[in-house]
Amino acid sequence: MPDIIGIIFNTPQSASTDSMDVLTQVDAVERSLNILGYRTVIIPFTKDLPLFIDRLKRESVQMVFNLCETVDEDATLCGHPAAVLELLGVPFTGSPSISLMISTDKMMTKQVVQSSGIMTPESVLLNNPMDLNSDILKFPVIVKPQFEDASIGIDQSSVFTNPQDLKQRIHDFIVRFGSVIIEEYIDGREFNVSLMGYPSLAPLPLAEIDFRQLPENLYRIIGYRAKWDPTSLEYHNTRRIFPENLSAQLQKKIEDTASLCARLLRIRDYGRIDMRMDHQENVYVLEANANPCLSPDSGFAAASKKSGLSYDQMVAKIIESVQHRFSPKPTCPDSKTLLKESPLKNHFL
Repeated sequence: MPDIIGIIFNTPQSASTDSMDVLTQVDAVERSLNILGYRTVIIPFTKDLPLFIDRLKRESVQMVFNLCETVDEDATLCGHPAAVLELLGVPFTGSPSISLMISTDKMMTKQVVQSSGIMTPESVLLNNPMDLNSDILKFPVIVKPQFEDASIGIDQSSVFTNPQDLKQRIHDFIVRFGSVIIEEYIDGREFNVSLMGYPSLAPLPLAEIDFRQLPENLYRIIGYRAKWDPTSLEYHNTRRIFPENLSAQLQKKIEDTASLCARLLRIRDYGRIDMRMDHQENVYVLEANANPCLSPDSGFAAASKKSGLSYDQMVAKIIESVQHRFSPKPTCPDSKTLLKESPLKNHFL
């Protein structure tokens, strides 16, 4: 059992709710670790690597709880803290760097899961408005930043019903976010499958976003306002529920898809897969979340609670996964030892 666990996180660069949420996670995880009997030290991760590494050594950190979602608000660097810890040989929670880098790239995630037959909405990647060719897509479509998470850049204005409007607006999206994905909008139910455990991930209770109270003139999406703006209509009319009316066959289909997705993307310890199901019960993976948000009001924490775990028990299980992963492996006995222990030893010695 480690004496000191370092909690590392990305320093918020703005006062926006989504940016500051990481501090809520830090506070909650630190409180749980202290209740569980661990000593903790909180260390921000920035591009100043010598300072970060020096803090790790000076504080005698033996294990890290990785809460980094970006590096200096750059989502494309979210896997780098894990990569540094891998190079240093420091045990840490959550997914390895390769998993974080792939799953943060929405287009790469789609390509990886499609390679194994998992369905995702048809899409195109665009980083130059002049290259727009939406002929291969069925409208309506939704525009998403290639790398952002937390629904940043996604709202009702991200959905387009015709090519003309898309052509007029796409330049604004690219100027603001860089590369974007234009994806066919799947009208149907939305599910989130949280997974946790070691050595393999097990699905937690299946969650669904309930859009029934949303006005008919709004698209059924979880945009930025639905997640972060408590004054918005979307925030109060997109509830998380745990459905009781799914058939065993459909639930297994959704859970099996999520589990395969997590294995393909090498998600570790805990994760979440977001999906849509159309009216013919075709299941489409929208995106994967390695190291999803651990705020007490997050979807992952809610699924853990639904499974019977308190927040402290959830944190304990994540730590246990790291401990199992880094526990000493039994050494292979030499041939003489094997022969001495073998019931056939008299035939050879």
